[in-house]
Amino acid sequence: MFLPFQIVIRYNSRMPKEKSLIQRLDRFFDLFEDRVRAYLSRRPILYAFIAGIAIVLFWRGVWHWADKLESQGGILGFVFSPEVTVIISVVALLATGLFVSFFVGDVIIMSGLKKEKKFVEKAQEEFARESHDIERMEKIIEKLEGEVEHIHKEHETHTEGRSGGGVQPK
Repeated sequence: MFLPFQIVIRYNSRMPKEKSLIQRLDRFFDLFEDRVRAYLSRRPILYAFIAGIAIVLFWRGVWHWADKLESQGGILGFVFSPEVTVIISVVALLATGLFVSFFVGDVIIMSGLKKEKKFVEKAQEEFARESHDIERMEKIIEKLEGEVEHIHKEHETHTEGRSGGGVQPK
């Protein structure tokens, strides 16, 4: 297990003195994040609980903060009204490119750009192809069974004429 002050000691010993406070904080939290993720990645259930709680609390805080700002009235009341917050958030999501990727998903977008078929169409095609392959394999197996049976019969006729010991096939 690690302690945050261990990171601070390592962090301070590595950092040149001329870095700005923002750069030092960025570096510290980058190292801190790496250590925490390394620790939690070996404990996925704990990782899921911590992440779930943190996400819910973050959005709860944003929601309540927006409600408080709206209740103050005036320009803040207008900016944080439900109608305006929807417009602001949609514009921000569109501007950053997150709107489509979050609500539609990268896989769907990439498959559309590659002009791939829908998942359902792919599944139907694969099912038909697999059915055809299975039928072809069944025919090959039947043919091989016939050949093996023919070889077995030939072997029996050749061994019947022999005299002497040996194991006779049934």
